[in-house]
Amino acid sequence: MLKDISNRADLILLLEAFYAKAFKDKIIQHYFNDVAKINMEKHLPVIVNFWESVLFETPVYKGNTITVHQHLHQLSPFTQAHFNHWLLLFNQTTDELFEGDMADKIKQRAQSIATVISLKTIYKQ
Repeated sequence: MLKDISNRADLILLLEAFYAKAFKDKIIQHYFNDVAKINMEKHLPVIVNFWESVLFETPVYKGNTITVHQHLHQLSPFTQAHFNHWLLLFNQTTDELFEGDMADKIKQRAQSIATVISLKTIYKQ
């Protein structure tokens, strides 16, 4: 039986595992490696803050995810398939490491976030 997500350390574990997969994934690695050129040492604290704010409702994230993704979309357009694949990879990683109410909540929030960002990038009029 797996434990549930309960703290920042769990989010770090999840996000390190997710990004390790994303950097190698044939469908979405281009965005992480070539477009955003993510440096995990700098990015990890930011993305952990984001998910901590989302999951535990603590006001630690100070960025604007919509603006960041709109900029990335301008550099290399996203498709709905990219968002679907990101969500699949995120959910698979979550399921490999955690189970419980918070694990379910982070997957639900990931679905909502993917939907909003895709609407604000791909389908923006």
